Amino acid sequence: MFTAEQRDHVRQRVLALAQSDPRVTAGALTGSMAFGGGDRWSDIDVAFGIAEGIAPEAVLDDWTAVFAREWGVLDHFDVRSGSSVYRVFLLPSGLEVDVAVTPASDFGAGGPQFRALFGPSQQVPATLQPSASSLIGLSWHHVLHAHASIERQKPWQAEYWIGGIREHVLALACLRQGENASERRGVDRLPSAVTEPLAETLVRSLAEPELRRALAAATRCLTGELEAWDPTLCARLSPLLHVLAEQEG
Repeated sequence: MFTAEQRDHVRQRVLALAQSDPRVTAGALTGSMAFGGGDRWSDIDVAFGIAEGIAPEAVLDDWTAVFAREWGVLDHFDVRSGSSVYRVFLLPSGLEVDVAVTPASDFGAGGPQFRALFGPSQQVPATLQPSASSLIGLSWHHVLHAHASIERQKPWQAEYWIGGIREHVLALACLRQGENASERRGVDRLPSAVTEPLAETLVRSLAEPELRRALAAATRCLTGELEAWDPTLCARLSPLLHVLAEQEG
């Protein structure tokens, strides 16, 4: 596995490559290490503004050839968000390198983990957290579908829906506690009183009694979170949800 020194070397090489490229207008560190955080296992997250009239993908393609030649990239893939393209590289050392490119007119901090290094950045809308109302709606939706999947004897599908309930309850708890609800980033800072009951929602086998047990546990956690968010809505939903989540078929 990579060392911290190897990671620093790769990051400096990426930054030097970008700063020497006339198509690049600005650069920033992003992610957990933007302001000196992170740990031994943190990856590299960098972002760059690209001059108007230049296709960001063309810049990434040129850099990909350099990375492949210098580091023997094992694989890479792209993720798109708005006008930004994120190319995620895997190096033989196990180091992940995430390079984001954005048109200069859209380049700026979408969240707190953004440290400008050079060039101009714009005021851009902050990345939004998921809405509580959508998470609540998806949660009761998943209870219905988990119940139906168990009744249809589709255990793998049931496990999927039960896991989804857990994810949405965790996201709701993060929002309520003022933590980051994206990708479980704030989950490990939640109180144990919130997270410990959710351990009971983990599906331990695909046997029908176990699926019913996990669904019942997930539904209890959901109604507890609903009570904290909206007691009136909780009172309306709880009777039906608990009928659907009864452990006996």
